[in-house]
Amino acid sequence: MLDVALLLRVAVDQFAGIEIEPFPAEISRVSLWLIDHLCNREASLEFGQNYARIPIRDTPRILCANALATDWRSLAPDAPATTPFSYILGNPPFVGHQWRDEKQAADMALAFHDLPTHGKLDFVCAWYNKAADLIQQSSARAAFVSTNSIVEGEFVGILWPFLFERKKMQIDFAYRSFVWSNEAKGVAAVHCVITGFSARRDIGQQSGRGARKVIFDEDGTPQPAKNINGYLLDAPNVFIRNRGVPLAIALPKMSKGSQPTDGGNFMFSAEERDALVAEYPACAKLLRRYISADDYINNRVRFCLWLKDVSPQEYRNVPPIMQRLAAVAEMRRGSPTGSVRRDADTPMLFTQIRQPQTDCLVVPEVSSKRRKYIPIGFLSPDVVASNKLYIICDANRYMFGILTSSMHMAWVRIVAGRLKSDCSYSPAVYNNFIWPEADEARKAAVAAAAQGVLDARASYPESTLADLYDPLTMPPELTKAHAKLDALVDKPFGRAFATDADRVSHLFALYATSAKQV
Repeated sequence: MLDVALLLRVAVDQFAGIEIEPFPAEISRVSLWLIDHLCNREASLEFGQNYARIPIRDTPRILCANALATDWRSLAPDAPATTPFSYILGNPPFVGHQWRDEKQAADMALAFHDLPTHGKLDFVCAWYNKAADLIQQSSARAAFVSTNSIVEGEFVGILWPFLFERKKMQIDFAYRSFVWSNEAKGVAAVHCVITGFSARRDIGQQSGRGARKVIFDEDGTPQPAKNINGYLLDAPNVFIRNRGVPLAIALPKMSKGSQPTDGGNFMFSAEERDALVAEYPACAKLLRRYISADDYINNRVRFCLWLKDVSPQEYRNVPPIMQRLAAVAEMRRGSPTGSVRRDADTPMLFTQIRQPQTDCLVVPEVSSKRRKYIPIGFLSPDVVASNKLYIICDANRYMFGILTSSMHMAWVRIVAGRLKSDCSYSPAVYNNFIWPEADEARKAAVAAAAQGVLDARASYPESTLADLYDPLTMPPELTKAHAKLDALVDKPFGRAFATDADRVSHLFALYATSAKQV
Protein backbone atom coordinates (compact mmCIF):
# COMPACT_ATOMS: atom_id res chain seq x y z
CA MET A 1 0.00 0.00 0.00
CA LEU A 2 1.19 3.51 -0.82
CA ASP A 3 2.60 5.35 2.19
CA VAL A 4 1.49 8.98 1.77
CA ALA A 5 3.87 10.10 4.50
CA LEU A 6 6.84 9.12 2.33
CA LEU A 7 5.61 11.36 -0.49
CA LEU A 8 5.22 14.49 1.60
CA ARG A 9 8.48 16.41 1.70
CA VAL A 10 7.32 19.60 3.44
CA ALA A 11 6.85 19.84 7.20
CA VAL A 12 6.31 22.73 9.58
CA ASP A 13 9.79 22.45 11.08
CA GLN A 14 11.20 23.60 7.74
CA PHE A 15 9.74 27.05 8.40
CA ALA A 16 11.28 29.61 10.73
CA GLY A 17 10.36 33.12 11.66
CA ILE A 18 10.95 36.01 14.04
CA GLU A 19 8.13 38.14 15.46
CA ILE A 20 8.64 40.73 18.16
CA GLU A 21 5.12 40.55 19.65
CA PRO A 22 4.04 37.39 21.57
CA PHE A 23 0.48 37.13 20.26
CA PRO A 24 1.34 37.40 16.53
CA ALA A 25 4.17 34.93 17.11
CA GLU A 26 1.70 32.41 18.54
CA ILE A 27 -0.75 33.07 15.71
CA SER A 28 2.06 32.28 13.24
CA ARG A 29 2.66 28.90 14.88
CA VAL A 30 -1.04 28.05 14.81
CA SER A 31 -1.34 29.23 11.19
CA LEU A 32 1.46 26.93 10.11
CA TRP A 33 -0.24 23.95 11.73
CA LEU A 34 -3.54 24.92 10.13
CA ILE A 35 -2.01 25.13 6.66
CA ASP A 36 -0.21 21.84 7.26
CA HIS A 37 -3.53 20.23 8.14
CA LEU A 38 -5.25 21.63 5.04
CA CYS A 39 -2.43 20.42 2.81
CA ASN A 40 -2.62 16.97 4.37
CA ARG A 41 -6.35 16.90 3.59
CA GLU A 42 -5.58 17.72 -0.06
CA ALA A 43 -2.94 14.97 -0.16
CA SER A 44 -5.48 12.49 1.27
CA LEU A 45 -7.96 13.31 -1.48
CA GLU A 46 -5.29 13.13 -4.16
CA PHE A 47 -3.95 9.71 -3.14
CA GLY A 48 -7.16 8.18 -1.84
CA GLN A 49 -5.85 7.63 1.66
CA ASN A 50 -6.63 9.41 4.86
CA TYR A 51 -3.51 11.01 6.24
CA ALA A 52 -2.97 13.04 9.42
CA ARG A 53 0.34 14.06 10.92
CA ILE A 54 -0.21 12.27 14.24
CA PRO A 55 1.55 12.02 16.59
CA ILE A 56 2.88 15.58 16.25
CA ARG A 57 6.67 15.51 16.24
CA ASP A 58 7.64 18.66 14.33
CA THR A 59 7.35 22.18 15.69
CA PRO A 60 7.36 25.50 13.80
CA ARG A 61 10.48 27.51 14.65
CA ILE A 62 8.82 30.86 15.42
CA LEU A 63 10.98 32.95 17.72
CA CYS A 64 9.42 35.79 19.69
CA ALA A 65 12.28 38.28 19.53
CA ASN A 66 13.63 41.45 17.95
CA ALA A 67 14.61 40.47 14.40
CA LEU A 68 17.28 43.17 14.14
CA ALA A 69 18.98 42.08 17.35
CA THR A 70 18.84 38.35 16.52
CA ASP A 71 21.33 36.22 14.59
CA TRP A 72 19.10 34.78 11.87
CA ARG A 73 21.39 31.77 11.47
CA SER A 74 20.42 30.66 14.97
CA LEU A 75 17.01 29.61 13.59
CA ALA A 76 18.68 26.82 11.60
CA PRO A 77 21.57 25.60 13.78
CA ASP A 78 21.85 22.23 12.00
CA ALA A 79 21.69 23.58 8.45
CA PRO A 80 24.81 24.10 6.28
CA ALA A 81 26.59 27.32 7.24
CA THR A 82 26.65 28.52 3.63
CA THR A 83 22.91 28.02 3.01
CA PRO A 84 20.89 27.87 6.23
CA PHE A 85 17.70 28.85 4.34
CA SER A 86 16.45 28.56 0.78
CA TYR A 87 14.08 31.54 0.90
CA ILE A 88 13.78 34.54 3.18
CA LEU A 89 10.63 36.61 2.93
CA GLY A 90 8.77 39.10 5.02
CA ASN A 91 6.76 42.23 5.53
CA PRO A 92 8.94 44.36 7.81
CA PRO A 93 7.48 47.37 9.66
CA PHE A 94 7.09 50.61 7.69
CA VAL A 95 8.64 53.48 9.67
CA GLY A 96 10.13 56.55 7.98
CA HIS A 97 13.49 57.80 9.23
CA GLN A 98 11.90 60.92 10.72
CA TRP A 99 9.49 58.84 12.84
CA ARG A 100 11.91 56.31 14.33
CA ASP A 101 12.11 56.21 18.09
CA GLU A 102 15.40 55.81 19.99
CA LYS A 103 15.09 52.02 20.26
CA GLN A 104 14.45 51.66 16.54
CA ALA A 105 17.37 53.95 15.75
CA ALA A 106 19.61 51.78 17.95
CA ASP A 107 18.35 48.60 16.26
CA MET A 108 19.01 50.09 12.86
CA ALA A 109 22.54 51.08 13.85
CA LEU A 110 23.10 47.48 14.92
CA ALA A 111 21.79 46.09 11.62
CA PHE A 112 23.74 48.67 9.59
CA HIS A 113 27.00 48.30 11.51
CA ASP A 114 28.86 48.55 8.19
CA LEU A 115 27.03 51.54 6.68
CA PRO A 116 27.59 54.76 8.68
CA THR A 117 25.41 56.80 6.27
CA HIS A 118 22.23 54.78 6.96
CA GLY A 119 20.60 57.53 9.03
CA LYS A 120 18.15 58.75 6.38
CA LEU A 121 17.02 55.30 5.33
CA ASP A 122 13.60 53.98 6.29
CA PHE A 123 13.48 51.37 9.05
CA VAL A 124 12.53 48.61 6.59
CA CYS A 125 15.98 48.83 4.95
CA ALA A 126 17.60 47.17 7.98
CA TRP A 127 15.95 43.87 6.98
CA TYR A 128 17.60 44.11 3.57
CA ASN A 129 21.06 44.35 5.09
CA LYS A 130 20.39 41.51 7.53
CA ALA A 131 19.22 39.31 4.66
CA ALA A 132 22.17 40.30 2.46
CA ASP A 133 24.59 39.31 5.23
CA LEU A 134 22.89 35.93 5.54
CA ILE A 135 22.68 34.97 1.87
CA GLN A 136 26.10 36.10 0.64
CA GLN A 137 27.92 33.34 -1.28
CA SER A 138 24.82 31.15 -1.23
CA SER A 139 21.97 30.22 -3.55
CA ALA A 140 19.33 31.54 -1.15
CA ARG A 141 16.87 34.18 -2.30
CA ALA A 142 15.17 36.93 -0.33
CA ALA A 143 12.11 39.10 -0.95
CA PHE A 144 10.44 41.80 1.12
CA VAL A 145 7.37 43.96 0.92
CA SER A 146 8.53 47.53 1.55
CA THR A 147 7.45 51.12 1.30
CA ASN A 148 8.16 52.53 -2.16
CA SER A 149 10.49 55.13 -0.62
CA ILE A 150 13.40 52.67 -0.88
CA VAL A 151 13.31 52.86 -4.69
CA GLU A 152 12.70 56.62 -5.03
CA GLY A 153 14.64 59.80 -4.44
CA GLU A 154 17.81 60.07 -2.36
CA PHE A 155 17.30 56.72 -0.57
CA VAL A 156 18.22 54.82 -3.73
CA GLY A 157 21.71 56.30 -3.82
CA ILE A 158 22.33 55.24 -0.22
CA LEU A 159 20.87 51.73 -0.03
CA TRP A 160 21.33 50.10 -3.41
CA PRO A 161 24.99 50.92 -4.22
CA PHE A 162 25.79 49.46 -0.82
CA LEU A 163 23.84 46.25 -1.51
CA PHE A 164 24.99 45.93 -5.13
CA GLU A 165 28.67 46.77 -4.67
CA ARG A 166 29.53 45.95 -1.07
CA LYS A 167 27.20 42.99 -0.54
CA LYS A 168 27.26 41.69 -4.13
CA MET A 169 23.47 41.52 -4.38
CA GLN A 170 21.27 41.71 -7.46
CA ILE A 171 17.53 42.26 -7.87
CA ASP A 172 15.91 39.19 -9.45
CA PHE A 173 12.32 40.39 -9.61
CA ALA A 174 10.38 43.48 -8.63
CA TYR A 175 6.76 44.46 -8.25
CA ARG A 176 6.54 48.18 -8.85
CA SER A 177 4.66 50.60 -6.62
CA PHE A 178 1.13 49.55 -5.68
CA VAL A 179 -1.38 50.59 -3.03
CA TRP A 180 -1.73 48.18 -0.14
CA SER A 181 -4.42 48.64 2.46
CA ASN A 182 -6.42 46.42 4.79
CA GLU A 183 -9.86 46.46 6.31
CA ALA A 184 -8.80 47.66 9.76
CA LYS A 185 -10.32 50.98 10.82
CA GLY A 186 -8.08 54.03 10.66
CA VAL A 187 -5.32 52.31 8.66
CA ALA A 188 -4.21 54.41 5.71
CA ALA A 189 -3.30 52.87 2.39
CA VAL A 190 0.45 52.49 1.93
CA HIS A 191 2.36 52.64 -1.34
CA CYS A 192 4.50 49.52 -1.48
CA VAL A 193 6.94 47.63 -3.67
CA ILE A 194 8.15 44.04 -3.55
CA THR A 195 11.79 43.34 -4.32
CA GLY A 196 13.37 39.90 -4.65
CA PHE A 197 17.15 39.69 -4.51
CA SER A 198 20.01 37.22 -4.26
CA ALA A 199 23.80 36.99 -4.22
CA ARG A 200 25.07 38.06 -7.62
CA ARG A 201 28.17 35.88 -7.75
CA ASP A 202 26.48 32.51 -7.29
CA ILE A 203 23.10 33.05 -8.88
CA GLY A 204 22.59 30.46 -11.60
CA GLN A 205 25.80 28.59 -10.79
CA GLN A 206 24.62 26.77 -7.69
CA SER A 207 20.88 26.84 -8.21
CA GLY A 208 20.55 26.30 -11.96
CA ARG A 209 17.91 29.04 -12.12
CA GLY A 210 19.79 31.14 -14.65
CA ALA A 211 19.75 34.91 -14.58
CA ARG A 212 16.19 35.58 -15.71
CA LYS A 213 14.74 38.75 -14.27
CA VAL A 214 11.21 40.09 -14.35
CA ILE A 215 9.48 43.34 -13.43
CA PHE A 216 5.77 43.42 -12.57
CA ASP A 217 3.84 46.61 -13.23
CA GLU A 218 1.17 47.86 -10.84
CA ASP A 219 -1.48 45.80 -12.64
CA GLY A 220 0.64 42.65 -12.28
CA THR A 221 1.78 42.46 -15.90
CA PRO A 222 5.21 40.77 -16.03
CA GLN A 223 7.97 42.23 -18.19
CA PRO A 224 11.29 40.42 -18.74
CA ALA A 225 14.33 42.53 -17.91
CA LYS A 226 18.04 42.37 -18.64
CA ASN A 227 18.85 44.17 -15.41
CA ILE A 228 16.79 45.64 -12.57
CA ASN A 229 18.37 48.68 -10.98
CA GLY A 230 17.65 50.37 -7.66
CA TYR A 231 14.78 52.36 -9.18
CA LEU A 232 13.17 49.06 -10.33
CA LEU A 233 13.85 49.86 -13.96
CA ASP A 234 15.28 47.70 -16.72
CA ALA A 235 18.31 49.97 -16.93
CA PRO A 236 21.97 50.16 -15.86
CA ASN A 237 22.90 50.34 -12.18
CA VAL A 238 23.40 54.08 -12.05
CA PHE A 239 22.45 56.28 -9.12
CA ILE A 240 21.33 59.88 -9.19
CA ARG A 241 23.53 61.99 -6.94
CA ASN A 242 23.01 65.51 -5.68
CA ARG A 243 24.62 68.07 -7.96
CA GLY A 244 25.15 71.79 -7.48
CA VAL A 245 24.89 72.57 -11.20
CA PRO A 246 23.05 70.98 -14.14
CA LEU A 247 24.69 68.24 -16.21
CA ALA A 248 23.88 70.43 -19.20
CA ILE A 249 26.15 73.27 -18.04
CA ALA A 250 24.58 75.85 -20.35
CA LEU A 251 21.34 75.73 -18.37
CA PRO A 252 20.49 78.39 -15.77
CA LYS A 253 20.68 77.32 -12.13
CA MET A 254 17.62 76.26 -10.13
CA SER A 255 17.20 77.52 -6.57
CA LYS A 256 14.54 77.84 -3.92
CA GLY A 257 12.52 80.99 -3.58
CA SER A 258 12.80 83.38 -0.64
CA GLN A 259 12.31 82.11 2.90
CA PRO A 260 10.63 84.36 5.49
CA THR A 261 11.21 82.47 8.81
CA ASP A 262 8.77 84.89 10.37
CA GLY A 263 6.25 82.86 12.36
CA GLY A 264 3.63 84.08 9.87
CA ASN A 265 4.06 87.72 10.83
CA PHE A 266 5.04 88.91 7.35
CA MET A 267 1.91 87.39 5.85
CA PHE A 268 -1.33 89.26 5.04
CA SER A 269 -4.57 87.89 3.73
CA ALA A 270 -6.28 89.96 1.03
CA GLU A 271 -8.63 91.36 3.68
CA GLU A 272 -5.77 92.26 6.03
CA ARG A 273 -3.87 93.92 3.22
CA ASP A 274 -6.91 96.00 2.21
CA ALA A 275 -7.51 97.07 5.82
CA LEU A 276 -3.89 98.20 6.26
CA VAL A 277 -3.86 100.14 2.99
CA ALA A 278 -7.21 101.78 3.82
CA GLU A 279 -5.71 103.16 7.05
CA TYR A 280 -2.20 103.79 5.70
CA PRO A 281 -2.40 104.28 1.90
CA ALA A 282 1.36 104.75 1.55
CA CYS A 283 1.87 101.13 2.71
CA ALA A 284 0.48 99.76 -0.56
CA LYS A 285 3.96 99.66 -2.08
CA LEU A 286 5.32 97.77 0.98
CA LEU A 287 3.13 94.74 0.30
CA ARG A 288 3.68 92.26 -2.52
CA ARG A 289 1.81 89.22 -3.73
CA TYR A 290 3.35 86.18 -2.04
CA ILE A 291 3.07 82.71 -3.57
CA SER A 292 3.96 79.32 -2.13
CA ALA A 293 3.51 76.03 -3.99
CA ASP A 294 -0.01 75.62 -2.62
CA ASP A 295 -0.88 79.26 -3.39
CA TYR A 296 0.38 78.83 -6.94
CA ILE A 297 -1.51 75.61 -7.69
CA ASN A 298 -4.75 76.70 -6.01
CA ASN A 299 -4.56 80.42 -6.89
CA ARG A 300 -4.75 81.42 -3.24
CA VAL A 301 -4.17 85.17 -2.82
CA ARG A 302 -1.81 86.27 -0.05
CA PHE A 303 0.52 89.19 0.46
CA CYS A 304 3.72 89.74 2.40
CA LEU A 305 5.67 92.63 3.79
CA TRP A 306 8.61 93.22 1.46
CA LEU A 307 10.90 95.82 3.01
CA LYS A 308 14.12 95.09 1.14
CA ASP A 309 15.76 98.39 0.16
CA VAL A 310 12.90 100.33 1.81
CA SER A 311 13.82 103.30 3.98
CA PRO A 312 12.82 102.84 7.68
CA GLN A 313 11.00 106.17 7.67
CA GLU A 314 8.39 104.67 5.36
CA TYR A 315 7.15 102.18 7.96
CA ARG A 316 8.59 103.13 11.35
CA ASN A 317 5.49 105.17 12.24
CA VAL A 318 3.03 102.46 11.12
CA PRO A 319 2.10 100.63 14.37
CA PRO A 320 0.64 97.47 12.71
CA ILE A 321 3.90 96.94 10.81
CA MET A 322 6.12 97.67 13.81
CA GLN A 323 4.14 95.20 15.92
CA ARG A 324 4.68 92.52 13.32
CA LEU A 325 8.41 93.23 13.11
CA ALA A 326 8.69 92.99 16.90
CA ALA A 327 6.98 89.60 16.75
CA VAL A 328 9.38 88.45 14.02
CA ALA A 329 12.39 89.48 16.12
CA GLU A 330 11.04 87.68 19.18
CA MET A 331 10.29 84.53 17.22
CA ARG A 332 13.77 84.43 15.68
CA ARG A 333 15.53 85.02 19.01
CA GLY A 334 13.84 81.88 20.33
CA SER A 335 14.97 79.72 17.41
CA PRO A 336 17.32 76.76 18.02
CA THR A 337 19.14 77.67 14.79
CA GLY A 338 22.05 80.07 15.21
CA SER A 339 21.67 81.76 11.83
CA VAL A 340 17.98 82.47 12.53
CA ARG A 341 18.83 83.97 15.92
CA ARG A 342 21.33 86.27 14.20
CA ASP A 343 18.63 87.33 11.75
CA ALA A 344 16.62 88.67 14.70
CA ASP A 345 18.78 91.79 14.24
CA THR A 346 17.16 92.40 10.85
CA PRO A 347 13.48 91.53 11.44
CA MET A 348 12.39 93.60 8.45
CA LEU A 349 14.01 91.16 5.99
CA PHE A 350 13.39 87.57 4.96
CA THR A 351 16.09 85.26 6.27
CA GLN A 352 16.85 84.05 2.73
CA ILE A 353 16.25 86.39 -0.21
CA ARG A 354 16.42 85.00 -3.73
CA GLN A 355 13.94 87.24 -5.47
CA PRO A 356 14.58 87.34 -9.23
CA GLN A 357 14.78 90.58 -11.16
CA THR A 358 13.19 89.10 -14.30
CA ASP A 359 10.40 86.67 -15.12
CA CYS A 360 11.24 83.22 -13.81
CA LEU A 361 10.05 79.66 -14.28
CA VAL A 362 8.62 78.14 -11.08
CA VAL A 363 8.24 74.48 -10.07
CA PRO A 364 6.15 73.60 -6.99
CA GLU A 365 8.17 71.62 -4.46
CA VAL A 366 5.27 69.22 -3.83
CA SER A 367 2.58 68.16 -6.29
CA SER A 368 -0.12 65.50 -6.09
CA LYS A 369 0.78 62.09 -7.49
CA ARG A 370 -2.63 62.06 -9.21
CA ARG A 371 -1.51 64.65 -11.74
CA LYS A 372 0.11 63.50 -14.97
CA TYR A 373 1.99 66.80 -15.12
CA ILE A 374 3.36 69.02 -12.37
CA PRO A 375 1.76 72.45 -12.93
CA ILE A 376 4.78 74.64 -13.63
CA GLY A 377 4.76 78.11 -15.15
CA PHE A 378 6.10 81.64 -15.09
CA LEU A 379 6.04 84.37 -12.42
CA SER A 380 6.86 88.06 -12.78
CA PRO A 381 9.50 89.65 -10.50
CA ASP A 382 6.91 91.74 -8.65
CA VAL A 383 5.58 88.52 -7.09
CA VAL A 384 7.55 87.03 -4.18
CA ALA A 385 8.16 83.30 -4.73
CA SER A 386 8.37 81.41 -1.44
CA ASN A 387 10.90 78.75 -0.50
CA LYS A 388 8.24 76.15 -1.38
CA LEU A 389 8.74 77.02 -5.04
CA TYR A 390 11.86 76.29 -7.07
CA ILE A 391 12.77 79.10 -9.43
CA ILE A 392 14.80 79.26 -12.65
CA CYS A 393 15.68 82.72 -13.88
CA ASP A 394 16.16 83.48 -17.57
CA ALA A 395 14.13 80.41 -18.58
CA ASN A 396 12.45 80.43 -21.99
CA ARG A 397 9.48 78.68 -23.57
CA TYR A 398 11.69 75.84 -24.79
CA MET A 399 12.82 75.07 -21.24
CA PHE A 400 9.23 75.24 -20.05
CA GLY A 401 8.28 72.78 -22.79
CA ILE A 402 10.94 70.24 -21.82
CA LEU A 403 10.23 70.48 -18.07
CA THR A 404 6.46 70.11 -18.46
CA SER A 405 6.73 67.17 -20.86
CA SER A 406 5.94 63.52 -20.17
CA MET A 407 9.64 62.75 -20.64
CA HIS A 408 10.61 64.97 -17.71
CA MET A 409 7.59 63.92 -15.65
CA ALA A 410 8.58 60.25 -16.03
CA TRP A 411 12.03 61.18 -14.73
CA VAL A 412 10.48 63.09 -11.82
CA ARG A 413 8.32 60.17 -10.73
CA ILE A 414 11.40 57.96 -10.40
CA VAL A 415 14.13 60.34 -9.24
CA ALA A 416 12.19 62.76 -7.01
CA GLY A 417 11.53 62.07 -3.37
CA ARG A 418 8.11 61.65 -1.82
CA LEU A 419 6.04 63.55 0.72
CA LYS A 420 3.60 60.80 1.68
CA SER A 421 2.83 59.62 -1.86
CA ASP A 422 3.14 63.01 -3.60
CA CYS A 423 6.10 64.06 -5.74
CA SER A 424 8.67 66.15 -3.88
CA TYR A 425 10.80 67.99 -6.42
CA SER A 426 14.40 69.05 -5.79
CA PRO A 427 17.26 70.62 -7.77
CA ALA A 428 18.82 67.13 -8.08
CA VAL A 429 15.93 66.18 -10.38
CA TYR A 430 16.59 69.18 -12.62
CA ASN A 431 20.38 69.09 -12.44
CA ASN A 432 20.63 65.41 -13.43
CA PHE A 433 18.02 65.42 -16.19
CA ILE A 434 19.36 64.56 -19.64
CA TRP A 435 18.31 67.23 -22.14
CA PRO A 436 17.93 66.20 -25.77
CA GLU A 437 20.23 67.36 -28.51
CA ALA A 438 18.02 69.62 -30.62
CA ASP A 439 18.73 72.09 -33.39
CA GLU A 440 17.17 75.54 -33.48
CA ALA A 441 14.25 74.40 -35.62
CA ARG A 442 13.28 71.69 -33.14
CA LYS A 443 13.71 74.05 -30.21
CA ALA A 444 11.41 76.52 -31.93
CA ALA A 445 8.81 73.78 -32.50
CA VAL A 446 8.93 72.73 -28.83
CA ALA A 447 8.68 76.37 -27.73
CA ALA A 448 5.63 76.90 -29.96
CA ALA A 449 3.95 73.78 -28.53
CA ALA A 450 4.80 74.95 -25.03
CA GLN A 451 3.07 78.25 -25.76
CA GLY A 452 0.11 76.17 -26.89
CA VAL A 453 -0.05 74.65 -23.40
CA LEU A 454 0.01 78.12 -21.83
CA ASP A 455 -2.69 79.33 -24.24
CA ALA A 456 -4.90 76.33 -23.40
CA ARG A 457 -4.58 77.18 -19.71
CA ALA A 458 -5.42 80.82 -20.41
CA SER A 459 -8.70 79.73 -22.04
CA TYR A 460 -9.97 78.97 -18.54
CA PRO A 461 -9.11 82.12 -16.54
CA GLU A 462 -11.46 81.24 -13.69
CA SER A 463 -9.91 77.79 -13.16
CA THR A 464 -6.97 77.09 -10.89
CA LEU A 465 -4.06 74.89 -11.91
CA ALA A 466 -5.49 72.33 -9.50
CA ASP A 467 -8.70 72.38 -11.57
CA LEU A 468 -6.88 72.20 -14.90
CA TYR A 469 -4.56 69.34 -13.95
CA ASP A 470 -6.99 67.14 -12.06
CA PRO A 471 -7.15 63.99 -14.23
CA LEU A 472 -10.97 64.02 -13.95
CA THR A 473 -11.39 67.66 -15.00
CA MET A 474 -8.43 68.40 -17.33
CA PRO A 475 -9.93 70.22 -20.35
CA PRO A 476 -9.65 68.47 -23.74
CA GLU A 477 -7.80 71.46 -25.22
CA LEU A 478 -5.12 71.24 -22.53
CA THR A 479 -4.82 67.47 -22.88
CA LYS A 480 -4.38 67.86 -26.65
CA ALA A 481 -1.79 70.62 -26.22
CA HIS A 482 0.25 68.47 -23.85
CA ALA A 483 0.05 65.47 -26.18
CA LYS A 484 1.39 67.58 -29.05
CA LEU A 485 4.19 68.87 -26.84
CA ASP A 486 5.05 65.36 -25.63
CA ALA A 487 5.42 64.08 -29.19
CA LEU A 488 7.77 66.94 -30.10
CA VAL A 489 9.90 66.48 -26.98
CA ASP A 490 10.20 62.70 -27.53
CA LYS A 491 11.49 63.15 -31.12
CA PRO A 492 14.98 64.49 -30.29
CA PHE A 493 15.50 61.49 -28.01
CA GLY A 494 15.44 59.31 -31.11
CA ARG A 495 12.20 57.35 -31.00
CA ALA A 496 8.63 57.16 -29.82
CA PHE A 497 8.02 55.78 -26.32
CA ALA A 498 5.10 53.53 -25.46
CA THR A 499 5.32 53.97 -21.68
CA ASP A 500 6.95 56.14 -19.04
CA ALA A 501 9.06 53.12 -18.02
CA ASP A 502 10.50 53.11 -21.56
CA ARG A 503 11.24 56.81 -21.29
CA VAL A 504 13.05 56.48 -17.97
CA SER A 505 15.02 53.42 -19.07
CA HIS A 506 16.22 55.42 -22.07
CA LEU A 507 17.11 58.39 -19.88
CA PHE A 508 19.05 56.17 -17.47
CA ALA A 509 21.08 54.73 -20.34
CA LEU A 510 21.91 58.28 -21.46
CA TYR A 511 22.66 59.32 -17.88
CA ALA A 512 25.09 56.40 -17.43
CA THR A 513 27.11 57.80 -20.33
CA SER A 514 26.76 61.50 -19.49
CA ALA A 515 27.64 61.14 -15.80
CA LYS A 516 30.93 59.41 -16.69
CA GLN A 517 31.94 62.35 -18.86
CA VAL A 518 31.46 64.97 -16.13
